[in-house]
Amino acid sequence: MSVKIEVIKDKILSENYFILRNITYDLYRNEAEVIRHKREVYDRGNGATILLYNRDKKTVVLTRQFRVATWVNGNADGMLIEACAGLLDADEPETCARKEAIEETGYEVGEVEKLFELYMSPGGVTELIHFYFAQYSDAQRENAGGGIDDEDIDVLELPFKRAMEMVESGEIRDGKTVILLQQLKLRGVMD
Repeated sequence: MSVKIEVIKDKILSENYFILRNITYDLYRNEAEVIRHKREVYDRGNGATILLYNRDKKTVVLTRQFRVATWVNGNADGMLIEACAGLLDADEPETCARKEAIEETGYEVGEVEKLFELYMSPGGVTELIHFYFAQYSDAQRENAGGGIDDEDIDVLELPFKRAMEMVESGEIRDGKTVILLQQLKLRGVMD
């Protein structure tokens, strides 16, 4: 189905941390029917995420950090268990994934495997996330991790089986992390 869009208004509401826009547009369906939409769109840039795994030890490396949006939405302590991730800024996606791995976990990974790119919340957020896997070993640990600047990140090395149990129990609720763990399982990487 092909659609035609005509922008009526595109107003920036905020340029604080990211860009929040108010957009009014006409959506033309079937060349005759017009539907007017008014939406707010949050432009936070694109990102990359990477799941580190060790096939021999049957473990994964995840992070735990405070996420204010989850706290506002009922996550009592605001802490979230996640795979490494970050905004691309001026980096290529793979470069970003590698940089986040070493900053957040302390592991400098070798070969990475790109899985796919996904929109995580397309109803109101522009972000496209690039998903990666990488194997890690104890010998690749360059530092303690924990993030940079104002980040306060705990590094968690977990048995893969335990991580999957944590998805089932709701202890892991981050979408990108659940997707990466499920991909590891679906692809039989940890068998």
